[in-house]
Amino acid sequence: MNNRILDTFNTDPAVNLAMEEALLLQNPPVPTLFLWQNAHTVVIGRGQNAWRECRSDLLLKEGGTLVRRSTGGGAVYHDLGNLNFSFVMPGALYDVPRQLDVIRAAVARFGIAAVASGRNDIVLKDSGAKFSGNAFRHTPGASLHHGTLLMDVDVSKLGRYLQPSRAKLDAKGVQSVRARVGNLKELAPHISLPDLKTALFLAFQQEYGKADSHPIQDLVPQDQLDRLTAKYRDWDWTFGKTPPFDLTLEQRFPFGSMEIHLRLKNAQITGITCYTDANDPDLAQRLEEALMGCPFTPNAMQSRLSNSPHPENQQVGAWLGQTSL
Repeated sequence: MNNRILDTFNTDPAVNLAMEEALLLQNPPVPTLFLWQNAHTVVIGRGQNAWRECRSDLLLKEGGTLVRRSTGGGAVYHDLGNLNFSFVMPGALYDVPRQLDVIRAAVARFGIAAVASGRNDIVLKDSGAKFSGNAFRHTPGASLHHGTLLMDVDVSKLGRYLQPSRAKLDAKGVQSVRARVGNLKELAPHISLPDLKTALFLAFQQEYGKADSHPIQDLVPQDQLDRLTAKYRDWDWTFGKTPPFDLTLEQRFPFGSMEIHLRLKNAQITGITCYTDANDPDLAQRLEEALMGCPFTPNAMQSRLSNSPHPENQQVGAWLGQTSL
């Protein structure tokens, strides 16, 4: 089968990651370049702690989506000013420097000089600003190399969401390395999404030979797509896969100060100790008993406390329900 070039207008991150994984699992593997975009999304790496990498609750409250991908690497922000690329290559053809050359050749068509930096990044040669972060996954039959292309991303939102929780956090998991980023439009103001896609298609074929263009829906069975999409939308995949970590939350209330130490595993509260100078001697124990085993989400924690007959419990619940985690 000839090489393939695939594109999609879908902007749902769970569907896009599902399509990408389905392509990776195809047998026999076919050399493929797949282009896709996500709307208003933070994507974390396979081994990362969502609460350390981004303000997940703020993102969700503001209509965004948080997803965990199947590759390693750090957290990234996607909007429609970013274009994602995926190389799905049989083992014999998989060659990261060669694949990076495709990206460099594509942006060179707009007069942009780019160089590889470290293990995972492509940066602007003149400024060193990162415009492409890359990550990888290997299976027995094929390998995946995907990455971002920051064309005109809203960098204010990137900075707004890619911040760790302000709570005291002692966490396992791979932490992102923050790097200065730059948009391609800074050097090529007239670059457009269709032009960038065309440049990538041409660079891919120049490197690997003729490629056929297919609607991706014709290549992925619907039942497989549905199953993989459900996986990427599942709370247990996104949050439950978070490595164990400890968290400290502090707040002052009318009844006194409160310090809550949480131990979390699979995004559930598995240990809790509360300290308070409140006059109620039973408050700490009541909170500990109510929150033990609770899913670590603002809504779940508030729900556990909101029906209490004790106003202090209700106040703590209202605070936890509004906490940006």
